[in-house]
Amino acid sequence: MPADLEFEGMLRQANLRVTRPRTAVLSAVHRHPHADTETIIGVVRQDLAGVSHQAVYDVLRALTTAGLVRRFQPEGSVARYEARVGDNHHHVVCRSCGAIADVDCAVGEAPCLTASDDNGFAIDEAEVIYWGRCPACSTSLPASSA
Repeated sequence: MPADLEFEGMLRQANLRVTRPRTAVLSAVHRHPHADTETIIGVVRQDLAGVSHQAVYDVLRALTTAGLVRRFQPEGSVARYEARVGDNHHHVVCRSCGAIADVDCAVGEAPCLTASDDNGFAIDEAEVIYWGRCPACSTSLPASSA
């Protein structure tokens, strides 16, 4: 499969050994953005029935450390994983159903992305999570709640 070759190339470029679990997990994250670990395990087990929870956790950690996968955790949620890395994008999360979408850039005055005091840090990333209701949940609210 061409996709598998692409994932194998990504692993090699990151100096990671190519293994079936690593290829399967990387593929699952690419196909299911913002998935939690249990979802990724379920997807991976469709191809590799015997893969353990621990193996998937270990692969996710290795892929995150190598910069091939990004881990983020909205407040009150389990960790989520995505393949979109290196661009400092943000997320919007539905308060009702938990749906998550990417937000390319934060604009305007608030929330600001420039720290008022960097405390001597060389800041290279800001994490912003917007909260609200997705279109489906917004339209399903009773008129008095809107």
